[in-house]
Amino acid sequence: MNTEGSSLQDWDKADESIYSLRLFVTGASSVSIRAINNLQAILEEHLKGRYELEIIDVHQQPLIVKQEDIFAVPLLIKKYPAPIKRLVGDMSDTAKVLHGLGLI
Repeated sequence: MNTEGSSLQDWDKADESIYSLRLFVTGASSVSIRAINNLQAILEEHLKGRYELEIIDVHQQPLIVKQEDIFAVPLLIKKYPAPIKRLVGDMSDTAKVLHGLGLI
């Protein structure tokens, strides 16, 4: 029985990393909402089904902000896959976001 084709497909699926991301924002400000919308559009287009996004309001979660040493917002931290990357801004520069995520 030849199962080579299906095992190659299974290997490809198993090798796809799930991206672990944290986006730090300041409440419902216009810049925060723009960053959330821009990032979600990029992720849905390029990593659909392969990411976990945690959105953190810096006013609601000060301990996480201190642990992560947040210096500006909006700020995206790519935790996984390595290397860890930080991107500041409203995520409107798609090429910059894709580069930061290691997708280009």
